[in-house]
Amino acid sequence: MKKTGRITFISITIIFSLIQIFFLHEPLQMQTIQSLLSVSIAWFVGKQYDKARFYAEKAKVSEKSYKQLIETIPNAIIIHSQNLILYVNKAGENMLGASKKNDILGQTIYSFIDGNYQALAMQRLKRLREENRPLNQVEQRLVRLDGKKVFIEVSSQAIVYEGKEAILSILNDITDKKKTTDTLLQKSEKLAVVGQMAAGIAHEIRNPLTSIKGFIQLFKSRYPSDEEYFNLLLTELERINLIVSEFLILAKPTDIVFKEKDIKSLVQDIVTLINTQAIMNNIQILVEFEPDIPIIVCEENQLKQVFINVLKNSIEAMPNGGIIHVKVAIKEKNKVSLYFIDQGAGIPEDRLPTLGEPFYTTKEKGTGLGLMTSYRIIENHDGELKISSKVNEGTTIEIILPTVPQSHLVQLT
Repeated sequence: MKKTGRITFISITIIFSLIQIFFLHEPLQMQTIQSLLSVSIAWFVGKQYDKARFYAEKAKVSEKSYKQLIETIPNAIIIHSQNLILYVNKAGENMLGASKKNDILGQTIYSFIDGNYQALAMQRLKRLREENRPLNQVEQRLVRLDGKKVFIEVSSQAIVYEGKEAILSILNDITDKKKTTDTLLQKSEKLAVVGQMAAGIAHEIRNPLTSIKGFIQLFKSRYPSDEEYFNLLLTELERINLIVSEFLILAKPTDIVFKEKDIKSLVQDIVTLINTQAIMNNIQILVEFEPDIPIIVCEENQLKQVFINVLKNSIEAMPNGGIIHVKVAIKEKNKVSLYFIDQGAGIPEDRLPTLGEPFYTTKEKGTGLGLMTSYRIIENHDGELKISSKVNEGTTIEIILPTVPQSHLVQLT
């Protein structure tokens, strides 16, 4: 703490005492007593002055540091009083589409709140003033300076800012999160529709299919000259049966038992199984394993179904032949990645987000159910299925599997 005040006040007192002694000719003894008293008072007053100045400077530095800290926070922060914006940090500027703070300061907060959400905002601020306690997060929609609308989550609390009552609001942009949630809900609704349809018609279709297949096989034996046509009919019947089977998987969840398996062994089995089809299409499947791949916990048949579906899609995407690379690598701690990389025609970027939806497919005779079933199986294994693709360059499918799925730890103990 600086002693500027004490030095100043004591110096003034001493000077004043000397003036009294030499120019006013006051008695020395009386003047000495007065001087000592004056110096004491000056020292005390100076000390209080120094203290006040010290704490004022400290508060100023603290306020500056506080503002610098708020400026670096990634969340948008707005301070407002009587609905007028007094302060906004850098993240708040960006969220509201401003190039500088002055574009926002002094404006009413309601100029940035969507009309459909203003009543909710008024109600919350009224409650905050009445109850004087922090308000939990609530969803609102803001209108930026450029007219773009964004969804946010906002929480608020009462503070004192520059000596007057104000409200500090913290805003988080949830626009992308909300879009993702809406997309998942739409997929869930479609899946529910598929399930309802499947439950109602799958078994009814299978019974006549069996009869039709039997009669076609009988006619095939009686009329060998038309074998080509009968084989075509049987192929199409088998395709219908496969579609019905996929319906049933989506409609009726089955009890599955997770066991420890060697992922390398699973991949090798599937490559051996499908290699004949690949060779017939002038395609070579190259398999590469990183060392020390850990054991995974899975339902073997379901994963094989996914791998077969992925490899068949890769083969169908390469009518002119080529190479399919299958790589197994350690993704990160407790995770393994399988990459299926083909040299096919690729998938346009705008179609990638809709892959995995029922009845959406890039194949002429596809249903989209195979990939949808694969997504579901991987999700049940607490994994992820990612697709990246470039037109005329090929497609990469990455399947990420945990070595021990969290949702199945209880089943293993």
